[in-house]
Amino acid sequence: MTAVRTHTHAQAVDAAIELFSRKGFEQTTVEEIADAAQISRATFFRRFRSKEDVVFADHEILLEEVVVMLAATRPEARVNEEANTSRESAWDPSVDPYLEVCRAARLVFDHHVGQRETSLARHRLLQQVPALRDRELVTTHRYERAFTAYLRDTLPTDRSRTTMSIAFAASVVAVHNAVLRRWLRNPYLDLRPDLEEAFADLRRVAAAPASDGGTTAAEDVGEPHAGSKRVVVAVLEEGAGPDDVARAVRDVLN
Repeated sequence: MTAVRTHTHAQAVDAAIELFSRKGFEQTTVEEIADAAQISRATFFRRFRSKEDVVFADHEILLEEVVVMLAATRPEARVNEEANTSRESAWDPSVDPYLEVCRAARLVFDHHVGQRETSLARHRLLQQVPALRDRELVTTHRYERAFTAYLRDTLPTDRSRTTMSIAFAASVVAVHNAVLRRWLRNPYLDLRPDLEEAFADLRRVAAAPASDGGTTAAEDVGEPHAGSKRVVVAVLEEGAGPDDVARAVRDVLN
């Protein structure tokens, strides 16, 4: 990632959101965005595929930062069947993968807070343009996939091939988004302590050992049979806060 690329993306995002907010999404042309961002039309399409994509261009760079951050804590050794190397020997017990995923999610939250005016304008724009809400879902899913892939590669064998990688990644994203929505409604609140507390709740649930033959959040999915594992689903009301999310996940897994 270069400083020029980062600057160009930031310019394009700010220019696009300002134009969309002032003129309307459909009424704004690519040429107008390129002119406002001080780039050529060819450069625009080389770096951004569409008007929808440019609204989230800063997240393309942020996602790269998240992947790099997580990669730095991956064990250097990899499964090598030809060398007969095991997953256990590759796992670094000094690394807490759950904590690292939460750190990565905090990076995303801090990005939104640090770019307050852009974040607020984008949020207002998303309420008006359904296509952008769809694009936001795609962006959110990409973070979730990155977290899941990291957990699968980094957790020890008994946990990595289980629903825990998927469940924990999804829970972290859900809690992050719930706290972020609260902040977007009142951007003068300091909600980072709430985010930290909710993440701590999720980590406690994920790390809890099995007892009395019960299941934990890290166990595999399976069809019902004697000694089978189970999948649980938490249903929350729209607008549920991070405490509600964390409590619901904890309750259904206990």
